[in-house]
Amino acid sequence: MAMYKKVRTPCIGVCSTGIGDNVCRGCKRFAHEVIDWNAYSEDQRRIIAERREGYLANAVRSQLEIVNRNLLLSQLRHQQIRFDEDQNPYCWVFELLRAGASQIGDLADYGLVITPAARGVSLVEVKRRIDEDFFSLSLAYYQRFVAPGLQMN
Repeated sequence: MAMYKKVRTPCIGVCSTGIGDNVCRGCKRFAHEVIDWNAYSEDQRRIIAERREGYLANAVRSQLEIVNRNLLLSQLRHQQIRFDEDQNPYCWVFELLRAGASQIGDLADYGLVITPAARGVSLVEVKRRIDEDFFSLSLAYYQRFVAPGLQMN
């Protein structure tokens, strides 16, 4: 049996489920996942974490490309940015942007290049787009696969 790290809550303290959102604008979990998180097994938490990781990585990949993973990794460590090394490296990029998108001068210093979709856009706007895409992917999944199962017949 493979040993996994304990799955930490993805909560970032910006919960919108309390105001009626079905998908949290902060962590992108579904309302029932936020409510039931502490009752979930590690396997259940891992499934949620993997879904979120995939959506975030896809959202980042649409805006930025990693061309030097080792440089990105060394910069994250050097800048003392909190990130999960076990996650997809594209998730690391989002943590970098969250920590200081407005302070990054040259993406090449971090082993990154902008994609055609993000040319001419500030990194603060890139971060906003990624967060919005991450939310949209989570919401689409919720609406397509979760909400129909919650409907009472």
